[in-house]
Amino acid sequence: MSQQSKEKLSRLKGKTGIKNWNVLCRWALCYSLSEKTLPTDIPITADSNLEMSWYTFGGEYGEVYEALMKAWCIEMGLPTDDRTIEKYFMLNLERGIAHLCGTGFIKNIQDLLKLAEE
Repeated sequence: MSQQSKEKLSRLKGKTGIKNWNVLCRWALCYSLSEKTLPTDIPITADSNLEMSWYTFGGEYGEVYEALMKAWCIEMGLPTDDRTIEKYFMLNLERGIAHLCGTGFIKNIQDLLKLAEE
């Protein structure tokens, strides 16, 4: 994960009270996937000390997140090979983190929960 995204996640942790990185990353991924557009294909510099395994990210729902990524790739007309899924997982994760932090409407946990209602 990029240092910039790690810093944004730290701010989100403070605003929402959510203590675990993986929970916030799940919200960010789902928010990005809901946009139904391709994220900008930019190189992501993994320059932070924040690393997380797939199991840590997805937990007991890892297969659900993998299926979401595959369905999204199919919807976008992309292949579903591991390399493509990994690439667009990272791009969607970065975009989701940026949007959750950049919108200014996430001031507390209730604002985050409102996203699920939309």
